[in-house]
Amino acid sequence: MKVLIGTKNQGKIEGAKRALSKYFENVEIEGIPVKSNVGEQPVNDEIYKGAKNRVKNLKQYAEENKIEADLYLSIESGITNCLGRWMITNIAVIEDNIDFESYGTSPSFPVPDRFVKKIIETDLSQVMNEVFTKDDERHNKGGAIQLLTYNNISRLDMTEYAFIMALTKYINEEKWR
Repeated sequence: MKVLIGTKNQGKIEGAKRALSKYFENVEIEGIPVKSNVGEQPVNDEIYKGAKNRVKNLKQYAEENKIEADLYLSIESGITNCLGRWMITNIAVIEDNIDFESYGTSPSFPVPDRFVKKIIETDLSQVMNEVFTKDDERHNKGGAIQLLTYNNISRLDMTEYAFIMALTKYINEEKWR
């Protein structure tokens, strides 16, 4: 199975590969950086829109460059208050060649109110650099979420979970189509 993902981020590629490998054999995944066409720090609906735009731009890139694939993936992280509380979440989007789309989210974690405005104005990474003074530790060992969960969940895990949720329509195809 040939898969394109709209990023060169190795963690996102590996998370997608881990998810896909649970359900499909011989997964070949290629990362291609494409734009999300939303702000640097997606807020609320921009999270899904950014992921959806990356898939659209990825499919366009593949068509223009005559690259064939079975699935097109993307993932976008952002801050949302869709449940009345601010949290960080990831949204993964998957499409096939006939525009059958699925999406899923990762687990989300709460953001203290005192950080919300600064995250929206800058980005989560910048705020986390201030919260965790050991920046190398945060970047090299699974992200802030790994520190926040005392090594129980990593950024890679969050990516994998979002893609597993997005795959539910594909692995249950006969029920959804």
